[in-house]
Amino acid sequence: MKRAIVIAAAALACALAAAPASAQVSDGVVKFGVLTDLSGPSADGTGKGSVVAAQMAIEDFGGTVLGKPVELTFADHQSKTDIGLATARRWYDVEQVDVILDVPVSSIALGVQQLTRDKNKVFLMAGPGSSELTGAACSPNGIQWVYNTYALANVAGKALAKRGDDTWFFITADYTFGHQLERDATAVVEANGGKVLGSAKHPFNNADFASQVLQAQTSKAKVVALADSGQDTQNVIKQAAEFGLVSGGQKLIGLLFGITDVPGVGLDIAQGMMLTDAFYWDKDDETRAFAKRFYDKIGRMPTMMQAGIYSAVSHYLKAVTAAKTDEAKAVVAEMKKTPINDLFAKNGHIRDDGQMIHDMHLVQVKSPAESSGKWDVYKIVDTVPGDQAFQSLASSACPLVKK
Repeated sequence: MKRAIVIAAAALACALAAAPASAQVSDGVVKFGVLTDLSGPSADGTGKGSVVAAQMAIEDFGGTVLGKPVELTFADHQSKTDIGLATARRWYDVEQVDVILDVPVSSIALGVQQLTRDKNKVFLMAGPGSSELTGAACSPNGIQWVYNTYALANVAGKALAKRGDDTWFFITADYTFGHQLERDATAVVEANGGKVLGSAKHPFNNADFASQVLQAQTSKAKVVALADSGQDTQNVIKQAAEFGLVSGGQKLIGLLFGITDVPGVGLDIAQGMMLTDAFYWDKDDETRAFAKRFYDKIGRMPTMMQAGIYSAVSHYLKAVTAAKTDEAKAVVAEMKKTPINDLFAKNGHIRDDGQMIHDMHLVQVKSPAESSGKWDVYKIVDTVPGDQAFQSLASSACPLVKK
């Protein structure tokens, strides 16, 4: 009898070990939440397009993982930290969201980063750029997929400084992202022998930049760097043109200036600008095929953040399949050990600090004569390998990094 019990127990253990992988999906569903800007200054670069990109990735994966459905919800954080964090908390505690995506606005992302860690969920960042998210505020549950303030400043800033554009003035958004973008760009300029002559701050979602543009002109700096994003960046560029800043010999650089910003400014004004981007729809056949599908759904080409969402969701679902569970730590471990090879990144990899390392592109905005259509706006001047574009792991302030 005892021998029979032992055999039965062993058989039960084997049966449990061989149980279908779908039994390891919590709550019987894998659920993503896109927390984004649907109505504010970052809406074109993230917003509805981020939701569409996540939907495309889920559909391309087949809509299920480990035999269970994959669902998607989304919300507008309205660029307000309290609304963003309340939504994230409700999603995790009540709606059983497993992964939060996107989150433009770094101050909101920093809060979601901590909340995600506390709840043992997963945070895949496409929208926020603060390098603190993989620095002092890093998390084992958070991955910064697309860019950070260091990479934006490093690629374009180094290129301009090496060309002799060695005096800079910043027009900076007066909040977390803007401050850190200016800080990281200043370090790049000074490391390459340049000098920062000054800075003018402006409130978030501003309309009148006359004071800041005049200060930039008065500085006589060779480069006027815009440490802001979205509609703010567009407005600065248009008002700088009205004041004759570029025609007067100064150069503008939009440190976060994306493809959806170009039509808002116009090629006649934006032409010649240098910037850093992680993705361009017309780079190769794979990016063009994805962009056409995306365009058919939303009527414009994808930004680096939107293409990054597609990549991050796809990689996560592959990791769930390989790990045979959607438990956060197991999935993130699988994501970190698996290279990323898709339309967004080739031979990308995720470091211990949560930064996804991939190539970044130095691009220049085309002139109207060079462009064949509304979205034919960039020339890729250089491609910078990820280990040169992003800050080194040795210099990271992330406490997860072993020194």
